Amino acid sequence: MKPIFESGACTSGHHLSRRSLMTGLLTTAGGAAVANWGALVHSATIAAEAKRSGKRCIMLYMEGGASQTDTFDMKPGRRTAGPFRPIPTNVTGIQVCEFLPCVARHADKLAIIRSMRTQSVDHGIGGYHMHTCYPSSQRFPHPEIGAMIAKYCQDPEADLPSFVKIGPTSGVYGSGYLGPQYEPFVVAEDGKLPGFASPSAPPEVQARRGELLNFMEQRFAEHRPGEPFASHRTAELRTVRLMRARQAFDVSREWDQAKDRYGDTKFGRGCFTALKLVEAGVSFVEVGQYGHDTHVDNFPISKALYSVLDPAWGGLMDDLARRGLLSDTLVVWTSEFGRTPAINNRAGRDHFGRAWTVVLAGGGINGGRHHGASDPDGFEVQDDPVTEGDYFATIYTALGINPRARHFLGSRPIWATPEGSRPIRQLLG
Repeated sequence: MKPIFESGACTSGHHLSRRSLMTGLLTTAGGAAVANWGALVHSATIAAEAKRSGKRCIMLYMEGGASQTDTFDMKPGRRTAGPFRPIPTNVTGIQVCEFLPCVARHADKLAIIRSMRTQSVDHGIGGYHMHTCYPSSQRFPHPEIGAMIAKYCQDPEADLPSFVKIGPTSGVYGSGYLGPQYEPFVVAEDGKLPGFASPSAPPEVQARRGELLNFMEQRFAEHRPGEPFASHRTAELRTVRLMRARQAFDVSREWDQAKDRYGDTKFGRGCFTALKLVEAGVSFVEVGQYGHDTHVDNFPISKALYSVLDPAWGGLMDDLARRGLLSDTLVVWTSEFGRTPAINNRAGRDHFGRAWTVVLAGGGINGGRHHGASDPDGFEVQDDPVTEGDYFATIYTALGINPRARHFLGSRPIWATPEGSRPIRQLLG
C-alpha cells in the first residue's frame, strides 16, 4: 500500500475536510471529550453533559486570610476592635469598614455570612479545603470549585476556557477526578495572556499548519493510542482555541476609562478582565489579591489592601449591574480562613477558623442581610454556624448545581459536597 502523501496516491477516501479534522480533535485517544474549551462543531454528546444553567461565578480570593474583624464583622468598643471605624451602608443596620466605601454602596446586594466555622487553619490545607470543600488529608484529589462550576455551567460551543484564574496567588488545586478538560487556565495578575497566545504566522498559514498537524496526529493515534498522546493533543487544541478567542482577554482599549472606577492596579485590572470574561461566556473566574497574611502590622497593611480591593470590587458590582449580568453572576468574596480577633504583640492578627466571614452577592442571592453571628468579641460562632460543606452547597445551589451530585473515581462514588452539607436557604432567591 502506498503512503497516502505519495503523489497521485491520495484517493477520495483519504481526503479529510477541515470540519472532519477538527471534529476528530474533539475526542481524545482515550475517548474523553475536550469540553472545557467548547466544541469546534456541534456535539450532541457534549451538549448533553454540560448543564447549561447560564450562571457564572466570579470569586475574589483574599490570599493569606482576610480579617473579618476589620471588614464585615467589626466590634466597635470591644477589646478586639482595632483602630478601624465602621461606616453605615445603604442598608440600615449593616456596617462595614471605613476603608470599604464603594462596597458599602452595594450592601443591598450582599449576603454577609458572619458564622463560618472551618477546620483548616494553615495556608496550604486551608486553601485546598476552601477551594475543594474537602480536607487535603484525603488520599485522592478533589476538583476545585472552578472545575466543578465549569463542568455544569459551561457553554460547550465557546472557544474560551470555562475556568480562568487571574493571578497565581491563591494556588492551583486542579480539576481532580473530573479530568484534565476542566483544568484552570491561569493568567497574570493583571489578566494579561502569556506570550504563546499570540500567533506567529498569518491566520491562513496557521490554519494550513494546523490541518496538517491534526491529520498526522490523528493517523498516529489510530495505531498508538494512549493517555500521554491524548493530553498532548488536548494542550494543542487549547492553544489553538485560545489564540482564536484571545481578544476577550485584551481590555487595553477599555481600561483607560475603567481604571478610574476600578483603581489603576493589577487587582483592579484583573477584576475588569473578569467582568469581560463572564460577559463573553466564561463560567468561572477567580481573581486573587495577595498579602492578607498579616501576622505583623495588620492595620497599615490591611488599609493599603482595602484601598485596592474597594474600588475594584465596587466597580465590578457597578458594571455587572449596569450590563444586566448581576442576576446571573454570583460574586464570592472569600479566603482560606479569617484572622484572630485578638491582636498579637506584633500588632498583627493570626490564622483563625472558628468564627469568620465570607460574602456572596448577585446570582440569585438575597442581599441586604447578615447570616449568623459571632459572639461579642468574635472568638466563637454564636448563631447558625456554617461549614465548608454548607458554604459550597449554597454556592452550587445558587448556580443551579446539585450540591450532592455524584461522580466516580474508578468505581468509587464521590459527592460534590460531604454528607450533611446544607445550603443556606435564607440566602437563596
